[in-house]
Amino acid sequence: MLPTLGGRIQSRIVFLAIIGGIITLILTPILPLGSGALSAKYKTTFLILLTVIVLGVIWEFIYHLIMQWRWEKDWPTFFGLVTLINEGVVVYLLADYGIVPGIKAHSVPLSAFLIDFLVIWICVWLWVNGPMRVVNVRWRFHGGRLV
Repeated sequence: MLPTLGGRIQSRIVFLAIIGGIITLILTPILPLGSGALSAKYKTTFLILLTVIVLGVIWEFIYHLIMQWRWEKDWPTFFGLVTLINEGVVVYLLADYGIVPGIKAHSVPLSAFLIDFLVIWICVWLWVNGPMRVVNVRWRFHGGRLV
């Protein structure tokens, strides 16, 4: 069974919120975000995580449209990994230009963003393509839906 659009959106929101949230809690104190209060650093990294989640829902609709031209109407696993490029670029540019509410323009160093974004993305991708299929075997057969 292929993951449905609704299943992909549910999975994206839940896994980014849980796995991304835990990783953000752990990584934020050691990220090169400059000097300042730890609470300000947490605010910035969690706002970026929230931006990834919100924009990710929009991306899912775009990916769904692209998949309609594929023979199997499926998204190869590798594509799920490399979409980090386009999604990461868009989120970083939005944060860097101050378009993300609560983040000042040019306040997020590229190195901090890359570390945070890549670690979260790879961990979520590995979870979805590995342990999640073992822990919840039926997840795949329910179109990726969690609810």
